[in-house]
Amino acid sequence: MTRSRRSAQRAAHRTRTLLGVGLIALVAAVVAPFGYRSMQAPGDSAAPTATTVPAAGKTPEPTATESPRRAHGGPVGEADGVVPDGTTVFDDAIPAVAELDTDLLTALREAATDAAAYGVEFQVNSGWRSPAYQERLLREAVGKYGSAEEAARWVATPRTSPHVSGDAVDIGKADAQTWLVEHGAAYGLCPVYRNEPWHYELRTEAIGSHCPVLYADPTHDPRMQS
Repeated sequence: MTRSRRSAQRAAHRTRTLLGVGLIALVAAVVAPFGYRSMQAPGDSAAPTATTVPAAGKTPEPTATESPRRAHGGPVGEADGVVPDGTTVFDDAIPAVAELDTDLLTALREAATDAAAYGVEFQVNSGWRSPAYQERLLREAVGKYGSAEEAARWVATPRTSPHVSGDAVDIGKADAQTWLVEHGAAYGLCPVYRNEPWHYELRTEAIGSHCPVLYADPTHDPRMQS
């Protein structure tokens, strides 16, 4: 797609009526009090620790007393994709952001710039991850959900995960997710899984059209079967 066409589409996006903006604000006002916790699967903790895998896509952070460990023994930290609180799509110093696919990151920043005009900030709960980090999350998910089959509904393998390839991002805050539901297709930013409304990937074919039908969860995604 040419830059001029994308620019024209972004210009058209900015001219949406005040009625549309008001509707988004109303939805955000209703959803926001419930916070990110309302997106989590039943039984998830509101304050995940370094040994839990929250279904809401927020990857667990190292604590002062317990650092997450690599599958082969070393510590897992920011260099592996652990995301500090408050990270945004503009934080180039954070590998989870900087290692995202270039086209995905460009689309995210364009959308975030436009969303900021309405007081919406795109925070990143998870982005790129190293294979070691993904493997750790998968092992924790098996322990949490009781089986590899159930864990697969929430965490992919290092070989199939779009996070490991830098092709997926988990967006935090309900108002940002609401904004993307309404406007994301204009930038090619689409949700992929019905059970993970925070998980976005780039689908350029959606620009000027609409996003593809959601999979119920990753186990229905053919990419996860390869």
